[in-house]
Amino acid sequence: MAATTAESSIGVAPTNSVDDSTVARVDSKSPATVAPETIPDDDSSEGTQKKSFFGFYTSKRFWITLVIGQFLALCITSTNTFTTLLFQSGTSFPAFQTFINYCLLNICYTSFTIYKEGFKGWLRIVWKDGWKYFILAFFDVEGNYFVVLAYRYTTILSAELINFWAIVVVVILSFFLLRVRYHWSQVVGILICCAGMGVLIGSDKLQGGDFHSGADVLKGDLFMLLGATFYGFSNVTEEFFVSKTPLYVVIGQLGFWGMCINGVQAAIFDRTSIANAVWDGKVAGYLIGYNLVLFIFYTVTPVLFRLSSAAFFNISLLTANFWGLIIGIRVFGYKVHYLYPVAFVLIMVGLIVYYIMDASGIGDDSVKPWLGENQEGGHEGIGTAKRRMRTRVGRGVGAGADP
Repeated sequence: MAATTAESSIGVAPTNSVDDSTVARVDSKSPATVAPETIPDDDSSEGTQKKSFFGFYTSKRFWITLVIGQFLALCITSTNTFTTLLFQSGTSFPAFQTFINYCLLNICYTSFTIYKEGFKGWLRIVWKDGWKYFILAFFDVEGNYFVVLAYRYTTILSAELINFWAIVVVVILSFFLLRVRYHWSQVVGILICCAGMGVLIGSDKLQGGDFHSGADVLKGDLFMLLGATFYGFSNVTEEFFVSKTPLYVVIGQLGFWGMCINGVQAAIFDRTSIANAVWDGKVAGYLIGYNLVLFIFYTVTPVLFRLSSAAFFNISLLTANFWGLIIGIRVFGYKVHYLYPVAFVLIMVGLIVYYIMDASGIGDDSVKPWLGENQEGGHEGIGTAKRRMRTRVGRGVGAGADP
């Protein structure tokens, strides 16, 4: 559904208009940069900007963004743990494993879309924009499929190395397709996070990890590389959609098309795996836990895309390995290497450096350059810069917008 008609089509009451020229100014050389004097700090109730450089790091938006990123990293850790437990129980079906998640997304968010838009409105979305969401769902389904499949053949160490590729794909696609221009602090922050990940991998190697102990390392690494590429395309595509469309529409369409694609793929490729799987109470519990956590992950991720970007999302997930260690100590008997805390601190420092642009008042990672100078092409919903711009001028225009 077109962003310009989203509010009117779902019955939002008319609001007082605001001159977009008074909301924000964007540097033409850096589309993601917002003039500090026109947009005050999030925590300022008086509408005045904090002068302290470190004031941003105590602001509500910074901490919300940081906490959401780490919450999603914990979700990824949990899904990886459930996947490992399933594999140890003699159960592995890469396509069918995520099928329940897409069904849940479809049931929940497609139903809500029909409630908000009406059945005919939902059919119009499918008819007009269904092909776009089909592409998004295809990227997402294949990313999940090949990453889970890769663990059959390669080691975690190899998989960790290739996961860096998802960040590379996101940065390249955002630069060329979405016209995002990264500030130096964002580039440095990403490099620091990658350095932290390198320390993490090095600690695994020092503990006796073997990069060549998988059943077929080359095949597994190629699957992981392909899966990371699909994830990169999926993240950038979803960030674009949720900036222009209500969240429930995007997630509902992702669930609907993902359920169809994933169901067909599971029927073709997972029939033997499902027939030979070990089915008992533990496996059922692991499968349900995996999909419930994944459902939460898919619900929260679009909010982070609005508050920040697909690049920040991916570097936030690098801490999943550290959280995985915490869980692994209790579940799998892992031992803590002294370099793990060092790696975690490096990644967290990288995340903070990534936001120096916002802290110095010369930019805002939530401002999307493809939406126009004043975000006029975007949807005004939860976490969007457009809503924040309008509410800051004191008119309360964004209060009634849909997610």
